[in-house]
Amino acid sequence: MRATDIIIKKRGNAVQKGEALTKEEIAFLIDGYVSGSIPDYQIASFLMAVFCNGMTFEETGFLTDCMLHSGDVINLHNASVEGLHGPFIDKHSTGGVGDKISIPLAPIVASCGVQIPMMSGRALGHTGGTLDKLESIEGYSVDLDSETFAKLIAKNNYAMMGQTTTIAPADRKMYALRDVTGTVESIPLITSSILSKKVAEGSDGLLFDVKFGRGAFMKNMADAEQLATFLVKTAQTLGKDAVALLTRMQSPLGKKTGNFLEIEETLDCLEGKGPADVMELTYEFGARMLVLGKAATNVAEGLEKCKQAVASGKAMETFLTNVKDQ
Repeated sequence: MRATDIIIKKRGNAVQKGEALTKEEIAFLIDGYVSGSIPDYQIASFLMAVFCNGMTFEETGFLTDCMLHSGDVINLHNASVEGLHGPFIDKHSTGGVGDKISIPLAPIVASCGVQIPMMSGRALGHTGGTLDKLESIEGYSVDLDSETFAKLIAKNNYAMMGQTTTIAPADRKMYALRDVTGTVESIPLITSSILSKKVAEGSDGLLFDVKFGRGAFMKNMADAEQLATFLVKTAQTLGKDAVALLTRMQSPLGKKTGNFLEIEETLDCLEGKGPADVMELTYEFGARMLVLGKAATNVAEGLEKCKQAVASGKAMETFLTNVKDQ
């Protein structure tokens, strides 16, 4: 098997469009890239072929699986840490201006009994990163090893960490290459990048917030729907429960933008005094995460539990415990 032949197969020619690749062909490329036997320029060519010709759901699943198994995979169900019970549910947002929802959302859901292994990202383009916002809290560390990550989840039902060098290394290398080769805006490549990290962190179920509009990467609903479909179907092929919601991003979320300002607004939300748009989305996402985590039988029950967690002060207590621990 040669990388060149696989690239040509995916690229096609003037007469015939590129063909779907097998799992073995994709694994050959990804394994070779991570090991160093396949150079950047060949993977750059492969990425452009995918960008131009797309991928089937099956191919995207193969690519995601190969990327997530290019490094360590955290198995929280097998971790020898007392207090871990699962199911483990996480949320991912495609990002937007003022989007701080993951920060109040995690303690609200955790205080309702669902355990959340949340691996977040940094600023990308015009969108702020959850990790950058958390690190604006003096002394807050997101550089956790898998053992510490598991212990924090067992203690407080959630933890927030960044991608380590050993989790999905193929994604780290490929994303850097996509950034300089004009292949970022490929739905199969976006899907595999997101899911390779989210599945590697040990999640059983995933909620996707796919944003569209002027302040989001996806500018129109049609593209957002396509990405949401790819995310959910690919997650399901990997054995994960998944739900996606489409949300408009025509203006900044909430009233504050900027890392520490958004932490201030998080505290407002946990006191039940946050801006209406942030509170609404936080409760809607939280309700669905409780359903995924089998802590609520339906969305209405989940909404009531999330609102009660805020009103009782349990969500704020859970957040402050996490800040103290991390």
